[in-house]
Amino acid sequence: MAGRIPDAFIHDLLARTDIVELIGARVELKRAGKELKGLSPFTAEKSPSFFVSPAKQMFFDFSSGKNGNAIGFLMEYERLSFVEAVEELARRHGLEVPREGGGHEHRVVMDGPLDALAAAQRFFAEQLRKSPTAIDYLKKRGVSGETARQFGVGYAPDSWNALTGFLQQTRHAIDAGLLIEKEPGQAGTRVYDRFRNRVMFPIRDPRGRVIGFGGRTLGNDPAKYLNSPETALFHKGRNLYGLYEARLASTAAALPYLIVVEGYMDVVMLAEHGIREAVATLGTATTRDHLQLIFKSTRKIVFCFDGDRAGRAAAWRALDQILPELYEDRECVFMFLPEGHDPDSLVQEIGEAAFRELIGKAIPVTDYLVEQLAREVDLTTYAGRGKLVELARPHLARLREGPVLASTLERLHRLSGISHDQFQRSVADVAALPPTARMHDEGSGPPQTRAVRRAMRLLLEHPRLADTVHNVQLLLEAGLPGCDVLVEALDFFQERPGASAAHLMAAWQGTKKGEAIGRLAAEALPPLEDEDLAREFGQVMSHLSERGLRRRVQYLMAQARERDLTESEMREAEAITRQLATRSTAGGG
Repeated sequence: MAGRIPDAFIHDLLARTDIVELIGARVELKRAGKELKGLSPFTAEKSPSFFVSPAKQMFFDFSSGKNGNAIGFLMEYERLSFVEAVEELARRHGLEVPREGGGHEHRVVMDGPLDALAAAQRFFAEQLRKSPTAIDYLKKRGVSGETARQFGVGYAPDSWNALTGFLQQTRHAIDAGLLIEKEPGQAGTRVYDRFRNRVMFPIRDPRGRVIGFGGRTLGNDPAKYLNSPETALFHKGRNLYGLYEARLASTAAALPYLIVVEGYMDVVMLAEHGIREAVATLGTATTRDHLQLIFKSTRKIVFCFDGDRAGRAAAWRALDQILPELYEDRECVFMFLPEGHDPDSLVQEIGEAAFRELIGKAIPVTDYLVEQLAREVDLTTYAGRGKLVELARPHLARLREGPVLASTLERLHRLSGISHDQFQRSVADVAALPPTARMHDEGSGPPQTRAVRRAMRLLLEHPRLADTVHNVQLLLEAGLPGCDVLVEALDFFQERPGASAAHLMAAWQGTKKGEAIGRLAAEALPPLEDEDLAREFGQVMSHLSERGLRRRVQYLMAQARERDLTESEMREAEAITRQLATRSTAGGG
């Protein structure tokens, strides 16, 4: 049955399930304080490192690194899909799994559209063998038969109903974006082919399923390239051409890098010359979703831009999406091509070795950022060097805490030439500005960052603490890494009385936030009575709220230097100042 499983049903299903009972029927567990432990069911260990928490309704396997709720355990232990695990739990409780329409993010898609797309790919591939015109076009472009087969390249005949006649189920083909329905009242057949007289490039998801197509016209169509429309399966902003093929061609667990290019033929021609690590965006600018998808397969992204003004403008626009995704060992570089070339033409001219040499000379994006900002100021003057730092601040604020931000600050400091003390004052709160979904190690980093992590750990242990927080906006004002995730978690528990950490894991399954929360929940807190736990949580919240107040009043004071504050802003500044003074007096007493 198609459709999305409602979140409310999953929430209720987890509430009905005792994870200790579920796992205890499969794994021998023994009491270990507030938790139960046993041998990992996922590895051949001899000393128990598998724990089940009744309070959190979660399991933690330190030998394999797996953790999750009851649904996650069934997925790992029984090798089930998410839907199959939900259905299995529902059967245990005598429940029928409801389905509904809903957002594309969680939609369970019928096999019909996927089958239609797979059939269309076979049809187009067969038609290519019968089309001398399409074969001649590919030969002139330098594409061999082997490369065409690797990418599943095909041909859509110059006909309004060639694919329509081939497919048995037109409804699924319409849903897949392959056929177009005529408007009511129009004469003739009800549907017709979307793609006609085009060389066809199948677009696959990371699992290798065809989810859409791109077609290059062989006629005089003003639309040289035509993509499938947005469907339940295909989203231009969340899919990439060539990713599946790049991963398939690699024998390594992670690719050394992936090159982001613009067009289908760029990917195909690079592969033709032995460079299989290329993907293309689908007629849209690179998005955060694209970056997150790529970073699942590699730690380095090479962006390929034209060397002209338009290419450099595109590189500058891409920074907004790239900077927040740079942390830990992630790396992004910009490669600018010689004028008049795209990757397709350049690799044909210089070959694989020289092209890879250019990749090695690509510019780290943070270096490019600083270099471009430096061009906008006069570094021979004191005012110009100060302006450089001010210009950089909004961009620095998009970087997460870590080595990338630290190295960028160091380079900016050297280039600015201003004193260490003055530079430190200029960027003192930059490390606190970037929004992030990453929870930092509680044992490292600034004290403020550790406070956010501590608050989240306490909240996962006792979700009802969320009811004690009444002004989450102050937490956002604090601007610390992880505050946005903490606020989301607080909202989640406030809206769902009785929810546990397992419910939050279910809601965030498959996301970076979910992975981070799983790691946090796996860390046991020292034994605390509920009263002590609540007191510590309140102290952490008070600390974060005070930071939010201070940052807010600093912002208002900075605005007052540039413009007249509104009456409401003046009242707000005065109220915050009084509140901070009261807190200071209370703390001093």
